[in-house]
Amino acid sequence: MKIATIIIALALVATTVIAAEQRIVLKEAPGRDKIEANCGSCHSLDYILTNSPFMNRQVWDAEVTKMIKAFGAPISDADGKEIAEYLTKNYGQQP
Repeated sequence: MKIATIIIALALVATTVIAAEQRIVLKEAPGRDKIEANCGSCHSLDYILTNSPFMNRQVWDAEVTKMIKAFGAPISDADGKEIAEYLTKNYGQQP
């Protein structure tokens, strides 16, 4: 009986955490579809919002390159450039 109570309690906690998670909606602009399809398939898009205050063009370019070269993200060079451009324009530090 004690184990069943623990399992039920853990299930309730897990359900609460899942219900509290909110979908990240990125700014509508050219390239957003590439972000959602490529980046969002491996990790949460909240990384973009969390890190954006610290990112400029050079850093976004480096991040996209790292995801492709170091982590093996299956992103073409053209899509990588479009992703970096979108991130810079919409979530980058402005000069």
